[in-house]
Amino acid sequence: MLRRRFLQALAAAGAAGAPYGFARLLAPAAQGADTPFITHLRPPGAITNDAAFTEACTGCALCGEVCPVGAIKFYGREGGSKVNTPYINPRDRACTLCEECMKICPTDALTHVPREKVTMGYAQIDRSACYPWVDKGVCGACATICPLGEKAIGFAFANVYRPVIRDGCVGCGLCVQICPHPSLPIRVVDRSLGRQANPEV
Repeated sequence: MLRRRFLQALAAAGAAGAPYGFARLLAPAAQGADTPFITHLRPPGAITNDAAFTEACTGCALCGEVCPVGAIKFYGREGGSKVNTPYINPRDRACTLCEECMKICPTDALTHVPREKVTMGYAQIDRSACYPWVDKGVCGACATICPLGEKAIGFAFANVYRPVIRDGCVGCGLCVQICPHPSLPIRVVDRSLGRQANPEV
């Protein structure tokens, strides 16, 4: 009797979730889905070796307290050895390169460097999904919000609407935060992966 009730409840739960499953199946696949996103960036000026950063950081949380936009969050117990160390998720709230966290850090975990010398990553554009690149509309939000301007992001020659990432990009993620496309064709990746997800496009 109990087994029958359990199976009935299981079937009901499956039926209730069916519409969501179908919706996911019908959604278009992201062209650059195999590109490794960096969803958790270290704050600007961080030691590039993450193990060394974790060791140097004392978890004092001063960087988070001075962040004017509240972009800096901290790993909880789910972070394992990274617990209490800071990160930024640009999909939620990106870094504005204000430099305050670098100035206040009491250890070598964050070193104060000019914002154009920050190395958080590279913004990367998937041209098979970006609205202007697939002729689905005019945008330019990413280029408008960039704190480093044309040194970091501009537009393709002969088309003032198609964004391109330039050498000056430091990976702050503001372009990711503001991108209106639901599949986020712009993302921050490791600098070794370059600035374009699909160079053939």
